[in-house]
Amino acid sequence: MFTITSWNVNGLRAAFKNKANQWWEEYDPDLLCLQEVRARPDQLTTVQRESLEQRNPVWNPAEKAGYSGVATFAKTEPAGTEIGLGIPRFDSEGRVIQTILPGTRIFNIYFPNGGRDLSRVGYKLDFYQELLEICDQLHNDGEKVIIGGDFNTCHQYIDLKNPKANEGNTGFLPEEREWIDIYLDHGFVDIFRHLYPEKEQYSWWTYRGGARERNVGWRLDYFLISEGLVDQVEDVIIHDQVMGSDHCPVSLLIDLE
Repeated sequence: MFTITSWNVNGLRAAFKNKANQWWEEYDPDLLCLQEVRARPDQLTTVQRESLEQRNPVWNPAEKAGYSGVATFAKTEPAGTEIGLGIPRFDSEGRVIQTILPGTRIFNIYFPNGGRDLSRVGYKLDFYQELLEICDQLHNDGEKVIIGGDFNTCHQYIDLKNPKANEGNTGFLPEEREWIDIYLDHGFVDIFRHLYPEKEQYSWWTYRGGARERNVGWRLDYFLISEGLVDQVEDVIIHDQVMGSDHCPVSLLIDLE
C-alpha cells in the first residue's frame, strides 16, 4: 500500500518549531506533500535540512520571499518530477510539484486563495481552468492522475461548519465550488466524499475564536483522483487530531503496484 500525505504547514519553519515534523517522521508516508512552506532549504537549520534530505526532496519556492511554496518528499526516488504547470503567471508563486510514477502522476498543489477582498478570485479560477486542461490531456494520453493539496475551496455544505454565513466569502463562493463540480465531470472523484458521503470532518480551522477547540472548521484539503484509481483506494484519513498548523494532514492509502 502506498501512502500519500498532504499537509498545508502554514510555514515550514513554524511547523518545525511546532514539532509537526515529529508526526510525519513517525507516520512515515511514501510521499509527503507540503504546501505553503514559505521557505527555501537554505533558510532551515542544518538539522532540519538534513532530516528532509533523506527523503528525496523536491522544492518549488515562490519568487516572493516568505510566500506560498510547495515541497514534496519521497521515501523512494520517483521515476520523475516536474516543477510547476509551465505557465509563468502561476509558476512564479511556487504552487505545483508533479511526481511521476509508472502510469500515475501525483500533483502536490497549493491552490490560490481568492483573498478577503475577493481580488484574487479571477486568478484562482484561471488556475483551476488551466490545471484542468492539463489533466484532461493527461487522461487522454492514458495517464491516471492524483491531485492532492490545499484546494482553498469547500465543495458542499457538509464541508464546512457554517455554510450559510460563508456564502459570500472566498473558499465557498458559488463560482469556486462549481469548479470542483467541473473536475468531477471530467473523470475525477473526491475520494474522501466518495468513501464517506455523510461524514462531517474538517481539515482547516481559523486561529481566531477557539475555532479548532470547537471544531468550527472547513474541509479545504482534498484528494481528487482519476475514476480508474477508485478501486485501488484503501482509505482516506483526515488526521484532525494532529497539531502543528492551522491545517491538519490528510492521507490517501492506495495500491499503486
